[in-house]
Amino acid sequence: MPTLVMRLSGPLQSWGVDSRFVNRSTASSPTKSGVIGLLAAAQGRPREESVADLVQLRFGVRTDQVGSVLRDFQTEIDWRTGKAKPLTNRYYLQDYRFIVGIEGALDVLEGLEQALHTPVFPLYLGRRSCPPGERISLGIVDTDLEATLHSQGWIAADWYRKKISTQVHLPISRDLLDGELADELLRDQPQSFDPKERSYGLRAVRHDWVTIENSLGRKPQEHDPFELLGGV
Repeated sequence: MPTLVMRLSGPLQSWGVDSRFVNRSTASSPTKSGVIGLLAAAQGRPREESVADLVQLRFGVRTDQVGSVLRDFQTEIDWRTGKAKPLTNRYYLQDYRFIVGIEGALDVLEGLEQALHTPVFPLYLGRRSCPPGERISLGIVDTDLEATLHSQGWIAADWYRKKISTQVHLPISRDLLDGELADELLRDQPQSFDPKERSYGLRAVRHDWVTIENSLGRKPQEHDPFELLGGV
């Protein structure tokens, strides 16, 4: 089946998977629930509308650039009463870049790609405060999810490539194929986005990686253990 390729990059991203109360954490890569929510927003679906058809699409993500985790300490006042609300810690991924693949029927993917180009609702990377820094859709390719995540061009910035080694291993996380065993279970399978009954199920995930040659990377330096002894 073909695959819709998406580029998720921006100054900040935040993909909640198990946030509770005053601590709002982020996963280390985009969640399926977050990406399905982004696609539903592009199509203009109300939160109360079912996303069961989108959940059936196979999902995978490759981490192309690793940044840092930012903690934002927030205060808030209820404008209606003037009383302070509980203090919160919100966490964000800073300077990360991801390739996301969505595999499914061609006509479905074409509709999603069109929606990404002309979204009904604003698009954001996990939270409303995280707008995308670049156009999201990279088009539809004629390869399945696994082949796409292994063959898609590396999207890391030049400044990042220059500070890492000449060989890079890009981690991949994806939905299982029939007969595969899960490496991990994540609670990011959206069942309902309705604010009155929001719920998520478990998703079985398989981990992999692809090796990339980095022509801009730093070459490893040879180490001479006698150098500090003056060549003795």
